[in-house]
Amino acid sequence: MRAPASNPTFDAIVVGSGMSGGWAAKELAERGLKVLVIERGRHVEHGADYTDMQNPWEDKNRGRVNEDEIARDYSVQSRCYAFNTATQHWWVNDRENPYTTPEGRPFSWIRGYHLGGRSLMWGRQTYRLSEIDLAANAADGHGVDWPIRYADLAPWYDHVERFAGISGKAEGLPQLPDGDFLPPMPLTAIEKDFQARLKARYPTRRMTNGRCAHLTQPTEEQQALGRVQCQYRAMCERGCSFGAYFSSLSATLPAAMATGNVTVLTDAIVESVVYDAETGRATGVRVIDQNTRQRSVHEARIIFLNASTIGTAQILLNSTSEAFPRGLANRSDAVGRYLLDHMTGLGAMGTYPGFDDRYYRGRRPNGFYIARYRNVTEPADGYIRGYAYQGGSYRETWRRGVGEAGVGTALKETLRAPGPWTMWLSGFGEMLPRPDNRVTLGKERDRWGIPIVDIDCTLGDNDHRMMKQINADAKEMLEMAGCTNIVTFPGDRNIGLGVHEMGTARMGRDPATSVLNGCNQAHDVPNLFVTDGACMTSSGCQNPSLTYMAITARAAHHAVEFLRDGRI
Repeated sequence: MRAPASNPTFDAIVVGSGMSGGWAAKELAERGLKVLVIERGRHVEHGADYTDMQNPWEDKNRGRVNEDEIARDYSVQSRCYAFNTATQHWWVNDRENPYTTPEGRPFSWIRGYHLGGRSLMWGRQTYRLSEIDLAANAADGHGVDWPIRYADLAPWYDHVERFAGISGKAEGLPQLPDGDFLPPMPLTAIEKDFQARLKARYPTRRMTNGRCAHLTQPTEEQQALGRVQCQYRAMCERGCSFGAYFSSLSATLPAAMATGNVTVLTDAIVESVVYDAETGRATGVRVIDQNTRQRSVHEARIIFLNASTIGTAQILLNSTSEAFPRGLANRSDAVGRYLLDHMTGLGAMGTYPGFDDRYYRGRRPNGFYIARYRNVTEPADGYIRGYAYQGGSYRETWRRGVGEAGVGTALKETLRAPGPWTMWLSGFGEMLPRPDNRVTLGKERDRWGIPIVDIDCTLGDNDHRMMKQINADAKEMLEMAGCTNIVTFPGDRNIGLGVHEMGTARMGRDPATSVLNGCNQAHDVPNLFVTDGACMTSSGCQNPSLTYMAITARAAHHAVEFLRDGRI
């Protein structure tokens, strides 16, 4: 899975093999293009390199990473909930892959440098943006207007959902468009009770089954790729040997490779894009072998940047020339700006009353969803945009006995029966795009000689006002259901822990204020496409990966048409 030594010219180069990169490779290759996929990290073999079949007693230190090792090498990555000894190999070494932030303004850049990227590590919640979201910037004046609307994306949402496999339930909500769903994962007994109470008390709030990229009833196409039904093991962050959840390694890259049109180059860091001022086109990319540090150039007729929001900004800013002294396609000075994440770490949890005779089967890797209602069906108090909740429930197990007083038979008998029910609501709020939230290149360089990035991102007044309401509403809804021992969440101390970074090469209608047009082409470089999170003009409050998939498939379709028509 390495590029031939002769280094031929390809039709397309895709930089990155994660969520959007895998889709770019599949869509371009299936339309007949010869594609080179370049991944900066190591090769990963689907199934063989996962730890999901590892027994609990085989986890080093029972999953706990040595604190000295964390302080030295994983001070940022360890902030992610899924970081442990069984998954440690997925996360980058922070010491070896540095970046900077201004004093007092931390940003947690969670990364995975390997084939498949963060598609192996994502939370798998999948929700469409709505017309409300895509028209929001134009409506309230924050950010530039999206150059597309929901009607432009809807058929591509359908396309990627059918292939990826999204389980969920149709609800008919304008703020949460329905999709092409597999059967939903069922709610627990107390979730059904909460749903009924919520509907009775708050008719304008709608709770539904979580929509997630897990196969509940695989199609023939999905089975042909070796993917099977979700086993409800909830070990997803280790990689899924069953291919039950969608990832590049289980789905898009195998489909792309099956065409015979794709070559994958791993351990290859793209330093910059090569630009030809005479033709006004990108001609290829400069690459550094991460192990030998040998440099090479790979050429193609079109370039897709899918290196993740911050990685793509780094590549563009480092691609300077006489024509683009501030970075490639950066006439607008928008490259690196308008960095977004979702406000996370918010909400509340509490003990749910009753249902002591009810339990659930397996460890469902999903929960429920309360669609956005503020500034849609209910007004907000002093802020614009809105938020949604992801939630779930569980019964406490014998683990609640850890640290309790007691010994012997009496303690064991107490812990044989499950504990009380707990319900949690986790809020995801929309940040407003602001130009001073940005990525720039610093003077220091990494071990490959590439300028490291500085990330400067803070929350604004609107964001802080929304965060207070997220917690207040969560607490109020749990109280309504009769919960006790309610605890509200403090919110993530560092932006970035939503791992939904977006916006550093935004789409827009005007080349003076945006980087990309409605087809994800760079305004200034027509054969350069960006379809990862960098292209997002606003974030909505929905998990963004499904939108990356749809936007990528749509852009690949247009890129092939433009190429065949001689327009690029």
